[in-house]
Amino acid sequence: MDFDCAKRKLESRSKLVLVWLVCVVVLAACTSPLTKKDSAPKKPTRIDRSEKVIPKVEPKSKYGNPKSYVVFGQRYYTLPSAKGYVEQGIASWYGTKFHGRRTSSGETYDMYAMTAAHKTLPLPTYARVTNKKNGRSIIVRINDRGPFHDNRIIDLSYAAATKLGIVTTGTGLVEVRAIDPRRQTTKPIPATATKSTKPVLPKDIVDVAEPASSVEIIEPSLPTAEELENDVGIFVQLGAFRSQENALKLRDTFTAHQVGQLSVKQQVFEDVPIYKVWIGPLDTVEQADDTVKKITQLGHKEYKLVFQNK
Repeated sequence: MDFDCAKRKLESRSKLVLVWLVCVVVLAACTSPLTKKDSAPKKPTRIDRSEKVIPKVEPKSKYGNPKSYVVFGQRYYTLPSAKGYVEQGIASWYGTKFHGRRTSSGETYDMYAMTAAHKTLPLPTYARVTNKKNGRSIIVRINDRGPFHDNRIIDLSYAAATKLGIVTTGTGLVEVRAIDPRRQTTKPIPATATKSTKPVLPKDIVDVAEPASSVEIIEPSLPTAEELENDVGIFVQLGAFRSQENALKLRDTFTAHQVGQLSVKQQVFEDVPIYKVWIGPLDTVEQADDTVKKITQLGHKEYKLVFQNK
Protein backbone atom coordinates (compact mmCIF):
# COMPACT_ATOMS: atom_id res chain seq x y z
CA MET A 1 0.00 0.00 0.00
CA ASP A 2 2.83 2.40 0.88
CA PHE A 3 4.52 1.44 -2.39
CA ASP A 4 1.38 2.32 -4.38
CA CYS A 5 1.08 5.66 -2.58
CA ALA A 6 4.70 6.52 -3.32
CA LYS A 7 4.19 5.52 -6.95
CA ARG A 8 1.16 7.82 -7.27
CA LYS A 9 3.09 10.74 -5.72
CA LEU A 10 5.97 10.17 -8.12
CA GLU A 11 3.59 10.12 -11.11
CA SER A 12 1.92 13.32 -9.87
CA ARG A 13 5.28 15.07 -9.52
CA SER A 14 6.29 13.87 -12.98
CA LYS A 15 3.15 15.42 -14.44
CA LEU A 16 3.88 18.72 -12.68
CA VAL A 17 7.43 18.72 -14.03
CA LEU A 18 6.09 18.00 -17.54
CA VAL A 19 3.59 20.87 -17.30
CA TRP A 20 6.38 23.16 -16.08
CA LEU A 21 8.59 22.18 -19.00
CA VAL A 22 5.78 22.83 -21.49
CA CYS A 23 5.23 26.30 -20.01
CA VAL A 24 8.94 27.06 -20.29
CA VAL A 25 8.99 25.99 -23.94
CA VAL A 26 5.90 28.07 -24.77
CA LEU A 27 7.31 31.17 -23.07
CA ALA A 28 10.62 30.70 -24.85
CA ALA A 29 8.81 30.49 -28.17
CA CYS A 30 6.91 33.68 -27.42
CA THR A 31 10.16 35.55 -26.91
CA SER A 32 12.14 33.91 -29.72
CA PRO A 33 13.42 35.93 -32.71
CA LEU A 34 10.85 34.21 -34.93
CA THR A 35 7.95 35.81 -33.09
CA LYS A 36 9.34 39.16 -31.97
CA LYS A 37 7.92 42.30 -33.54
CA ASP A 38 9.81 44.22 -36.17
CA SER A 39 11.28 47.56 -35.17
CA ALA A 40 13.87 50.23 -35.85
CA PRO A 41 17.33 49.91 -34.27
CA LYS A 42 17.76 51.52 -30.85
CA LYS A 43 20.80 53.49 -32.04
CA PRO A 44 20.34 54.24 -35.75
CA THR A 45 23.83 55.66 -36.23
CA ARG A 46 24.65 54.16 -39.63
CA ILE A 47 21.96 55.78 -41.79
CA ASP A 48 24.19 58.65 -42.94
CA ARG A 49 26.80 56.11 -44.03
CA SER A 50 24.40 54.02 -46.11
CA GLU A 51 26.02 53.61 -49.51
CA LYS A 52 24.34 55.22 -52.49
CA VAL A 53 23.05 52.64 -54.97
CA ILE A 54 24.52 52.83 -58.46
CA PRO A 55 22.58 50.64 -60.93
CA LYS A 56 24.68 48.16 -62.86
CA VAL A 57 23.98 45.27 -65.20
CA GLU A 58 23.66 42.02 -63.22
CA PRO A 59 22.49 38.50 -64.04
CA LYS A 60 19.37 37.21 -62.32
CA SER A 61 20.12 35.74 -58.92
CA LYS A 62 20.33 31.96 -58.62
CA TYR A 63 17.61 32.00 -55.96
CA GLY A 64 14.32 33.89 -55.71
CA ASN A 65 13.29 33.85 -59.37
CA PRO A 66 10.91 30.92 -59.85
CA LYS A 67 8.18 31.24 -62.48
CA SER A 68 5.68 31.29 -59.63
CA TYR A 69 5.53 30.68 -55.89
CA VAL A 70 2.89 30.47 -53.14
CA VAL A 71 2.81 32.39 -49.85
CA PHE A 72 -0.14 32.22 -47.43
CA GLY A 73 -2.19 30.42 -50.07
CA GLN A 74 -1.66 33.17 -52.67
CA ARG A 75 0.24 32.40 -55.88
CA TYR A 76 2.55 35.06 -57.29
CA TYR A 77 4.07 35.06 -60.79
CA THR A 78 7.57 36.46 -61.23
CA LEU A 79 7.91 38.95 -64.08
CA PRO A 80 10.34 37.84 -66.80
CA SER A 81 11.67 41.39 -67.05
CA ALA A 82 11.48 44.70 -65.18
CA LYS A 83 11.37 46.66 -68.44
CA GLY A 84 8.75 49.41 -68.38
CA TYR A 85 7.57 48.62 -64.84
CA VAL A 86 5.91 51.59 -63.10
CA GLU A 87 3.47 51.29 -60.20
CA GLN A 88 2.00 53.55 -57.57
CA GLY A 89 0.94 52.20 -54.21
CA ILE A 90 1.71 51.86 -50.52
CA ALA A 91 5.22 51.09 -49.30
CA SER A 92 6.10 49.50 -45.96
CA TRP A 93 9.51 48.73 -44.41
CA TYR A 94 11.32 46.05 -42.42
CA GLY A 95 14.10 46.31 -39.86
CA THR A 96 15.64 44.55 -36.86
CA LYS A 97 13.48 41.41 -37.01
CA PHE A 98 15.03 40.38 -40.33
CA HIS A 99 18.46 42.04 -40.01
CA GLY A 100 21.15 39.43 -40.70
CA ARG A 101 18.76 36.87 -42.13
CA ARG A 102 18.85 35.34 -45.58
CA THR A 103 16.85 37.11 -48.30
CA SER A 104 15.02 35.32 -51.11
CA SER A 105 17.99 35.97 -53.41
CA GLY A 106 20.34 34.25 -50.98
CA GLU A 107 22.00 37.47 -49.84
CA THR A 108 22.04 38.59 -46.21
CA TYR A 109 19.54 41.30 -45.31
CA ASP A 110 21.19 44.49 -44.07
CA MET A 111 18.69 47.04 -42.82
CA TYR A 112 21.30 49.78 -43.33
CA ALA A 113 21.67 49.02 -47.06
CA MET A 114 19.49 50.66 -49.73
CA THR A 115 17.53 47.55 -50.64
CA ALA A 116 13.90 46.47 -50.93
CA ALA A 117 11.57 43.51 -51.35
CA HIS A 118 9.01 43.06 -54.13
CA LYS A 119 6.56 40.29 -54.92
CA THR A 120 7.05 39.94 -58.68
CA LEU A 121 10.01 41.92 -60.05
CA PRO A 122 13.08 39.88 -61.04
CA LEU A 123 15.89 39.69 -58.47
CA PRO A 124 17.88 41.84 -58.55
CA THR A 125 16.11 44.89 -59.98
CA TYR A 126 17.09 48.51 -59.53
CA ALA A 127 14.21 50.92 -59.00
CA ARG A 128 13.61 54.57 -58.22
CA VAL A 129 11.14 55.02 -55.37
CA THR A 130 9.50 58.43 -54.93
CA ASN A 131 7.51 59.50 -51.88
CA LYS A 132 4.38 61.16 -53.27
CA LYS A 133 3.85 63.11 -50.06
CA ASN A 134 7.16 64.95 -49.85
CA GLY A 135 8.79 64.42 -53.25
CA ARG A 136 11.86 62.62 -51.87
CA SER A 137 13.36 60.10 -54.29
CA ILE A 138 15.87 57.27 -53.84
CA ILE A 139 17.28 54.33 -55.79
CA VAL A 140 17.08 50.85 -54.25
CA ARG A 141 18.29 47.41 -55.25
CA ILE A 142 15.46 44.88 -54.96
CA ASN A 143 16.91 41.59 -53.69
CA ASP A 144 14.09 40.05 -51.64
CA ARG A 145 10.46 38.91 -51.87
CA GLY A 146 7.58 40.65 -50.13
CA PRO A 147 5.64 42.39 -48.69
CA PHE A 148 2.94 39.72 -48.39
CA HIS A 149 0.28 42.12 -47.13
CA ASP A 150 -2.76 43.37 -49.02
CA ASN A 151 -2.35 46.82 -50.61
CA ARG A 152 1.45 47.00 -50.20
CA ILE A 153 3.62 47.08 -53.31
CA ILE A 154 7.17 47.28 -51.89
CA ASP A 155 8.97 46.63 -48.60
CA LEU A 156 11.87 49.03 -48.09
CA SER A 157 14.90 48.48 -45.91
CA TYR A 158 15.08 50.58 -42.75
CA ALA A 159 17.69 52.88 -44.34
CA ALA A 160 15.66 53.38 -47.52
CA ALA A 161 12.47 54.07 -45.55
CA THR A 162 14.34 56.58 -43.37
CA LYS A 163 15.62 58.51 -46.38
CA LEU A 164 12.09 58.62 -47.84
CA GLY A 165 10.63 59.78 -44.51
CA ILE A 166 8.19 56.92 -43.84
CA VAL A 167 9.75 55.18 -40.82
CA THR A 168 7.62 57.02 -38.26
CA THR A 169 4.32 56.44 -40.07
CA GLY A 170 5.21 52.86 -41.00
CA THR A 171 3.88 53.25 -44.53
CA GLY A 172 4.00 55.78 -47.33
CA LEU A 173 2.45 56.55 -50.72
CA VAL A 174 5.08 55.94 -53.38
CA GLU A 175 5.81 55.43 -57.03
CA VAL A 176 8.12 52.56 -57.95
CA ARG A 177 9.83 52.86 -61.35
CA ALA A 178 12.21 50.16 -62.56
CA ILE A 179 15.59 51.33 -63.87
CA ASP A 180 17.39 49.89 -66.87
CA PRO A 181 21.10 50.08 -65.84
CA ARG A 182 22.14 50.21 -69.49
CA ARG A 183 20.30 53.51 -69.90
CA GLN A 184 20.84 54.98 -66.43
CA THR A 185 22.02 58.58 -66.41
CA THR A 186 24.22 60.08 -63.73
CA LYS A 187 21.94 63.11 -63.51
CA PRO A 188 19.25 63.03 -60.77
CA ILE A 189 15.71 62.40 -61.99
CA PRO A 190 13.19 64.93 -60.60
CA ALA A 191 9.83 63.74 -59.31
CA THR A 192 8.07 65.51 -62.18
CA ALA A 193 9.96 63.38 -64.70
CA THR A 194 7.56 60.54 -63.92
CA LYS A 195 4.73 62.32 -65.69
CA SER A 196 3.52 60.38 -68.71
CA THR A 197 3.76 62.17 -72.05
CA LYS A 198 1.00 60.13 -73.62
CA PRO A 199 -1.98 58.64 -71.78
CA VAL A 200 -2.31 54.88 -72.15
CA LEU A 201 -5.71 53.23 -72.34
CA PRO A 202 -6.15 51.32 -69.07
CA LYS A 203 -6.57 47.54 -69.16
CA ASP A 204 -9.38 47.39 -66.61
CA ILE A 205 -12.21 48.46 -68.94
CA VAL A 206 -15.20 46.15 -68.83
CA ASP A 207 -17.77 47.37 -71.35
CA VAL A 208 -18.38 49.36 -74.54
CA ALA A 209 -18.40 53.12 -75.06
CA GLU A 210 -21.54 55.22 -74.69
CA PRO A 211 -22.14 58.98 -74.97
CA ALA A 212 -20.79 61.04 -72.08
CA SER A 213 -22.89 63.18 -69.77
CA SER A 214 -22.49 65.11 -66.56
CA VAL A 215 -19.82 63.57 -64.33
CA GLU A 216 -16.72 65.04 -62.73
CA ILE A 217 -13.85 65.22 -65.24
CA ILE A 218 -10.27 64.61 -64.07
CA GLU A 219 -7.06 64.77 -66.07
CA PRO A 220 -4.88 61.61 -66.23
CA SER A 221 -1.68 63.23 -64.95
CA LEU A 222 0.65 62.88 -61.99
CA PRO A 223 1.14 65.74 -59.49
CA THR A 224 3.85 68.34 -60.12
CA ALA A 225 6.71 69.03 -57.71
CA GLU A 226 4.75 71.93 -56.19
CA GLU A 227 1.62 69.80 -55.81
CA LEU A 228 3.63 67.10 -54.03
CA GLU A 229 3.81 69.45 -51.05
CA ASN A 230 0.03 69.27 -50.78
CA ASP A 231 -1.94 66.49 -49.16
CA VAL A 232 -2.37 63.39 -51.33
CA GLY A 233 -5.61 61.49 -50.96
CA ILE A 234 -6.07 57.74 -51.34
CA PHE A 235 -8.96 56.47 -53.45
CA VAL A 236 -10.21 52.91 -53.86
CA GLN A 237 -11.23 52.35 -57.48
CA LEU A 238 -14.07 49.85 -57.72
CA GLY A 239 -14.16 49.68 -61.50
CA ALA A 240 -13.60 51.47 -64.80
CA PHE A 241 -16.17 51.52 -67.61
CA ARG A 242 -16.80 52.87 -71.06
CA SER A 243 -20.48 53.00 -70.07
CA GLN A 244 -21.46 55.78 -67.71
CA GLU A 245 -24.67 53.89 -66.93
CA ASN A 246 -22.75 50.86 -65.68
CA ALA A 247 -20.49 53.07 -63.58
CA LEU A 248 -23.49 54.75 -61.96
CA LYS A 249 -25.07 51.34 -61.25
CA LEU A 250 -21.94 50.18 -59.45
CA ARG A 251 -21.79 53.44 -57.50
CA ASP A 252 -25.43 53.09 -56.41
CA THR A 253 -24.90 49.46 -55.38
CA PHE A 254 -22.10 50.38 -52.98
CA THR A 255 -23.87 53.52 -51.76
CA ALA A 256 -26.45 51.23 -50.18
CA HIS A 257 -23.67 49.46 -48.25
CA GLN A 258 -22.24 52.72 -46.85
CA VAL A 259 -18.62 51.95 -47.70
CA GLY A 260 -17.62 55.62 -47.90
CA GLN A 261 -17.86 58.67 -50.14
CA LEU A 262 -18.52 57.43 -53.68
CA SER A 263 -18.14 59.30 -56.95
CA VAL A 264 -17.89 58.68 -60.68
CA LYS A 265 -14.90 60.31 -62.37
CA GLN A 266 -14.47 60.80 -66.09
CA GLN A 267 -11.06 60.52 -67.72
CA VAL A 268 -10.37 60.73 -71.44
CA PHE A 269 -7.79 58.40 -72.97
CA GLU A 270 -7.02 59.02 -76.64
CA ASP A 271 -10.41 60.72 -77.08
CA VAL A 272 -12.22 57.81 -75.41
CA PRO A 273 -14.17 58.74 -72.22
CA ILE A 274 -13.69 56.31 -69.32
CA TYR A 275 -15.86 56.34 -66.19
CA LYS A 276 -14.24 55.31 -62.92
CA VAL A 277 -16.01 54.57 -59.64
CA TRP A 278 -13.96 55.81 -56.69
CA ILE A 279 -14.32 55.70 -52.91
CA GLY A 280 -12.56 58.57 -51.17
CA PRO A 281 -10.56 60.59 -50.60
CA LEU A 282 -9.21 58.59 -47.63
CA ASP A 283 -6.75 60.33 -45.33
CA THR A 284 -4.69 57.38 -44.09
CA VAL A 285 -3.47 53.96 -45.13
CA GLU A 286 -5.47 52.49 -42.24
CA GLN A 287 -8.68 53.96 -43.68
CA ALA A 288 -7.80 52.50 -47.08
CA ASP A 289 -7.19 49.08 -45.52
CA ASP A 290 -10.55 49.22 -43.69
CA THR A 291 -12.36 50.25 -46.89
CA VAL A 292 -10.77 47.44 -48.89
CA LYS A 293 -11.73 44.99 -46.15
CA LYS A 294 -15.37 46.12 -46.34
CA ILE A 295 -15.67 45.80 -50.12
CA THR A 296 -13.93 42.40 -50.23
CA GLN A 297 -16.30 41.14 -47.54
CA LEU A 298 -19.09 42.18 -49.91
CA GLY A 299 -17.54 39.92 -52.54
CA HIS A 300 -15.93 42.67 -54.65
CA LYS A 301 -12.26 41.80 -55.19
CA GLU A 302 -11.57 43.69 -58.42
CA TYR A 303 -10.24 46.96 -57.06
CA LYS A 304 -7.09 49.06 -57.04
CA LEU A 305 -5.72 52.01 -55.10
CA VAL A 306 -5.38 55.41 -56.78
CA PHE A 307 -3.57 58.49 -55.45
CA GLN A 308 -4.70 62.00 -56.31
CA ASN A 309 -4.08 65.42 -54.81
CA LYS A 310 -7.10 66.55 -52.85
